Amino acid sequence: MSVYRTLDDLKVDGQRVLVRGDLNVPMAQGQVSDATRLERLAPTLRELSDKGARVIVISHFGRPKGERHADMSLKPVAAALGQVMDRDVAFADDCIGPPAESVVNSLASGDIAVLENLRFHADEEANAPDFARALADLGDLYVNDAFSAAHRAHASTEQLAHLLPNAAGRQMQAELDALAAALDNPTHPVAAVVGGAKVSSKLEVLGHLVDKVDIIVIGGGMANTFLHAQGIEVGASLHEPDLVDTARAILAKAKSAGCEIVLPVDAVVASELSDDAESEVCAIDAVPHKKMILDIGPASIAVLETRLKTCKTVVWNGPLGAFEIKPFDVGTNRVAATAADLTADGKLVSVAGGGDTVAALNGAGATERFTYVSTAGGAFLEWLEGKTLPGVKVLT
Repeated sequence: MSVYRTLDDLKVDGQRVLVRGDLNVPMAQGQVSDATRLERLAPTLRELSDKGARVIVISHFGRPKGERHADMSLKPVAAALGQVMDRDVAFADDCIGPPAESVVNSLASGDIAVLENLRFHADEEANAPDFARALADLGDLYVNDAFSAAHRAHASTEQLAHLLPNAAGRQMQAELDALAAALDNPTHPVAAVVGGAKVSSKLEVLGHLVDKVDIIVIGGGMANTFLHAQGIEVGASLHEPDLVDTARAILAKAKSAGCEIVLPVDAVVASELSDDAESEVCAIDAVPHKKMILDIGPASIAVLETRLKTCKTVVWNGPLGAFEIKPFDVGTNRVAATAADLTADGKLVSVAGGGDTVAALNGAGATERFTYVSTAGGAFLEWLEGKTLPGVKVLT
């Protein structure tokens, strides 16, 4: 990981600090239903405020495509942020122009304001220089604390950083440090747990990881395609027959790189995906013709638990089964709990990310005991693919 600037490199007292946060939070009936992203942004805002900065938070929300939509306004999110921080947070009805200028000019040292949804302007996603300059006119310094949006070269994530002295916020800093510890300079042996429904969505991830890690555990529907590529019948299970040759190529590349691919040795199968479906355990090469593989079985769980105990680092993206429906969450829960226990005992560095992954680890009660769990989706995936993230590169 390249060296990047942090809040420690900025003198913020009395300065207008534009903070690119991620306020794109889940909503239900006009209220924030999950404040995790607000809670993770709060330390940066609190530190800047306590140091006397005038803090101006900018963010996108949803996909309004350059038009105003009342249900995509950040006003209720600003109110929720104030509750999280236990202090007043002002709100501007636009992110540029007179409404934004009026609110920003009224801020005293230590005050915090949220500006309206950046994506109400099409120029945000177009990375338009004029729009970035209009944002820059509102601030003296720029802080990016939104790793989850760092894979997008938008005006507020990339262009703006060229116009103002800049740094990573504390959440961005923690994320980059965790990712560096996981893949850039990890302690070996390193395992990657890669799950999910389709190989097609993780091709670049797998292609990058085989040269980086010692073991790749493939789970979920993805594993079925690899099993099928080895001549194992997977019954009515989700798989991608058109990617059989690709799966074989990945297996060959891994073997050449000295990276071990670990696939299930048994499975929990059922005729349908429902919480009242009758399920059974069978060997991986004995899946009934009309049944689906919906989770790894007890023998596979035991193998993975044993293998994790030999590792020093694990990177996790994706569930090992259809975790949304019980009892097909057992494999993911058991293996996640083992990784969490090893981490808590100081024996493992564990970094996880991706929407389904966070939900799965939350369901397993393992999130708080992992070294770091990223709330980023696309950015985390692109990092796993080895891509350069424009919102990070510009901070180096």
